[in-house]
This record gives sequence, structure tokens and C-alpha cells, in this order.
Amino acid sequence: MREAVRAALFDILGDSVRDARFLDLFAGTGSIGLEALSRGAQSCAFVDSSEQACQIIRENLKNLGLERLASVYQLDALKAVEMFHRQGQQFDLVFIGPPYGRGLAHKTLVQLIAHPILSPGALVVTEIFKKEQVQTEYGSLKSFDERTYGDNHLRFYRWEALG
Repeated sequence: MREAVRAALFDILGDSVRDARFLDLFAGTGSIGLEALSRGAQSCAFVDSSEQACQIIRENLKNLGLERLASVYQLDALKAVEMFHRQGQQFDLVFIGPPYGRGLAHKTLVQLIAHPILSPGALVVTEIFKKEQVQTEYGSLKSFDERTYGDNHLRFYRWEALG
């Protein structure tokens, strides 16, 4: 994600990042989760299926002295959501930034509904190619904003489940 898009993302999220339990799915180099930690997130779970990406994330966490605030999982994102659900983990902010053109954002949103890991009022953000489609509603996960920056499309959801 380009710097300008990342800056816009965090400007929109604002204070909701502070003290949040953050989940970075399809983390890549971990830049989104690292930015969340630098802005005061309580913790961040990084998930990527690539061993190389996970190694880069671990090195970045070590270099920044943030290892104690983070967990790195080399897993398929859909399997990770299932695992977090089984473990009873909950997140306040979830960023879904999958490779473009594979429908993975939609599949991940469906998985979040099937295996709820969101705290009440949690925010979920997808970053997809501007021509990809995701629904505006997934059960109690309802879209409240969307922005397009060049080829990048951000859609923001809020978990409106009771309790």
C-alpha cells in the first residue's frame, strides 16, 4: 500500500486505533499492523501464509522493539480466523489486504461472520482493487464508508452485533 493510502487509512481510523486489539490479515511486510502499533494499538496479530513475509515482520518488530506487543502467524488467513475463533480471541480492528483479483476480501468477510472474532463495535477495513466487489453488508458487519485512491479501494465496516 502506498504511503498516501496508508496515511489516509489511519486518518480515517483516528483514535479508534489507540488501545485496540489489531488483526492484520494478509500482512505482507506488516506495514499496516506496525503503523497501528506505532499509533498506540494494544497488540497486533500478523497473519500471512508466506514464510518470507513472516520473517520480515519478525525482523521489523525486533528492530522497532515491538515484539512483546505482537504475534506472527504463518497461516492462511481463513484458517487463522477459525483458529482465533476456537481460541476465543477477539479483535477491535481488522485490516484485510489480500492479493488483488482473487475474491479473498469477500471470502474473509464471510469467514468473519461464520467465525466471529470481533468485539462489539469492532471496525473492519478491506483494501481491494477498485474494480473488485465486496458487499456493503455481511450479517451484522455493515459498511459505513468507502474511499478510492488510484487503484486502491478501502471499505470500512462496523460490527453491529449485540453484546
